[in-house]
Amino acid sequence: MKIASLEDDLDQARRIQQVLTAAGYTCTSYQQSRDLLAALRNETFDLVLLDWHLPDIDGDDVVRWLRANIGPRVPVIFLTNRSSEDDLVEGLRAGADDYIVKPLRPLELLARVAALLRRSQIAEPANEAFDIANYRIEPAPRTISLNGSPVALAPKEFELALLFFRNLGRLMSRDVLAECVWNREIPATSRTLDTHLSNIRQKLQLRPEHGVRLSSSYALGYRLELISPSEDSPPPAP
Repeated sequence: MKIASLEDDLDQARRIQQVLTAAGYTCTSYQQSRDLLAALRNETFDLVLLDWHLPDIDGDDVVRWLRANIGPRVPVIFLTNRSSEDDLVEGLRAGADDYIVKPLRPLELLARVAALLRRSQIAEPANEAFDIANYRIEPAPRTISLNGSPVALAPKEFELALLFFRNLGRLMSRDVLAECVWNREIPATSRTLDTHLSNIRQKLQLRPEHGVRLSSSYALGYRLELISPSEDSPPPAP
């Protein structure tokens, strides 16, 4: 797996490269945004790590360029000193898939990288059916079954559910959901997205007993998570 890392702090850049290389990844480090953009025009990377503040072009502008010119297929993780909710929302709106707040913790970095790479490699052909937990998702006939029984979904409900199942574990901002399903921005005052989220949560019974959980990260977005039986088990009695 080839990873591009954009970090202008040389010590931090070396540390990132060492951690990823030791884990078996091929990591190419860049200190200038323009150098990374030039590389992206000629090379293919499986994932991109972006620092936010850079001397030439900030990371949020880099990810906007990447999304506009390469598309959504390459996962992007922001490494940032920013930790306020507004800043993190801004990064997700720019097109990032996830973020890590500095100081860098190697195990967290490796876990986030591995999770995003796994999800990006699923990429089933558009019409190929696939299974997740107790669910069978069939894009061609546009059906989703729970424990073998088809669930009746409205067209936009199906598209929203399919988006979550195809991006299992990935944090999806409200803007991304609106753009992917409705092809437009949905005003914050509108209840359209909230209503559809509530509908698929109830109709598909997205609960731990069925192997998944649809969780919200406050204003950051929503994530469909795979839940193991042990995670759903009640704690042992004292």
